[in-house]
Amino acid sequence: MAVDCMCREREMTVTLSGELDHHGAKQVMARMDSRIDLELPRRLTVDMGGVTFTDSSGIAVLLRAHRRMAQLEGSMTVINVPVQADRVFRAAGLHRIIHFE
Repeated sequence: MAVDCMCREREMTVTLSGELDHHGAKQVMARMDSRIDLELPRRLTVDMGGVTFTDSSGIAVLLRAHRRMAQLEGSMTVINVPVQADRVFRAAGLHRIIHFE
């Protein structure tokens, strides 16, 4: 699972690629947590365009990031969600909690 974080003027973009499963989720959460704590962004964009597969671990990653941004009184958007991942997130009701484009 590749995780690329870029921050500019308190706007952070996290680009994910590969399989977001149990093993990859731990790495993604650790990387995102440390960068959010370091940069304290006001806006977080999670780009999932390179994700080839996700399961419930992807739900956990997004919920954790959403909670962290709420603590910072910031916002979060998820973009470029693949069809398979979108099915998982819709089944879990994430679209009612998190903003997806």
